[in-house]
Amino acid sequence: MKETDNFFEKVYDVARLIPFGRVTSYGAIATYLGAARSARMVGWAMNNSHHQKKPVPAHRVVNRKGLLTGKHHFEGTNLMQQLLENEGVVVVDNQIQNFEALFWNPLNELY
Repeated sequence: MKETDNFFEKVYDVARLIPFGRVTSYGAIATYLGAARSARMVGWAMNNSHHQKKPVPAHRVVNRKGLLTGKHHFEGTNLMQQLLENEGVVVVDNQIQNFEALFWNPLNELY
């Protein structure tokens, strides 16, 4: 197994803990995993997450400003937004509304 595979698995484990109706950022996951400058690598993991046997709620991971930057990696035009809206998250122009209140920081939430 390559080192990136192991990192990706850790990313998936954290992403699976994001509560329904909450969101986090690529950078928050990277920081939690002790790799603060690896937000882009977390993004790559999310792009690859649809290959996992155990589902990964990649739609709950957005950029640090609450933008749905990964939406083009989902099937369909607005699937990422639809998945979030199904959880009660309001999205306007690819921007999560009330982002600060919905933000789930694994550093604060996981012990």
